[in-house]
Amino acid sequence: MNLTRNPEIQKSLLVHLALAILAVTAGWLHDKYTALCLLVFSVCYILAHYIFTVSRYRKLKQLSLELDAMLHSNTPIDFQRYREGELSILESELSKMTLRLNEQATALANDKQFLADSMADISHQIRSPLTSSNLILTLLMEQELSADRRRQLLRELTQLLSRIDWLVESLLKISKLDAGTIIFKRLPISVPELIKQASEPLLIPMELREQTLEIIPPQLQDQLTDVPQFFGDFTWSTEAILNILKNCMEHTPARGNIQVSFSQNAIYTQIVIEDNGAGFDKEDLPHLFERFYKGKNASAHSVGIGLALSRMIVTQQNGTLKAENRPEGGARFVIKFYTNNH
Repeated sequence: MNLTRNPEIQKSLLVHLALAILAVTAGWLHDKYTALCLLVFSVCYILAHYIFTVSRYRKLKQLSLELDAMLHSNTPIDFQRYREGELSILESELSKMTLRLNEQATALANDKQFLADSMADISHQIRSPLTSSNLILTLLMEQELSADRRRQLLRELTQLLSRIDWLVESLLKISKLDAGTIIFKRLPISVPELIKQASEPLLIPMELREQTLEIIPPQLQDQLTDVPQFFGDFTWSTEAILNILKNCMEHTPARGNIQVSFSQNAIYTQIVIEDNGAGFDKEDLPHLFERFYKGKNASAHSVGIGLALSRMIVTQQNGTLKAENRPEGGARFVIKFYTNNH
């Protein structure tokens, strides 16, 4: 290591030499012995300063090489060796930087893996109905196809196209929520009106399944009690409730029952949605709200993004959503929108 090429070292050496010359000159004016002592002292001081500087720069160079190795090959750094003077300050800042870089690298790797898995799941979910649609279109082109068979195939094709449309719309909503481009409104939402709006698209499918939807109003203690409400975005909240109701409908047998109850206190507004279906498998409960997760009791047409979308909507409106099994059988979803300053 040739430190004499370093501009800072050159300036430092020139300053020290100038001071040494001044000191020796002043000592010579006094007597030769004093000048000799000052000369020896100056030479020793300059050599000691240079030795310590060389040692410090060697450690800095080693630290630089280790940082380069860490950035390119994820090699850890032993910062304990650099605990001295200004190097300890540098060590502290570098520790923070390397920790942040490692966290970001891990997050990027996880995001990359999640994106790859999500793309595989999305392509699979879309490919299946597209393949079936192409098959139906091929059958519809047959000349000798009966009218009844043609109507049946058209109904199946309509269902498949509706499924693809819902899937694409849901994926777009999730991507917008992930990107943070959705700005939720903060307006008062009447819970009864929210439940009514969310359940309307499912009334006919429930009737065809001979299922009943029971909305249980809260027991008002006095006539002055306000209708339960919370502050949020009505459209997105409707989407969240609709997906949960749809999940209950798909997992409730014919002539089954779905109940919706709600209440409010000083801390939160609560909505409880229950059914008398098969409930959840214990192994599925921790994963119900993961994207593309399909439980053991999931229907054949289940995609596994409805509940994930619902939780994202609820949590981004200062709420919580959890699922559990009812003691008497069936599933229960508990939604809480917490009160805060608005």
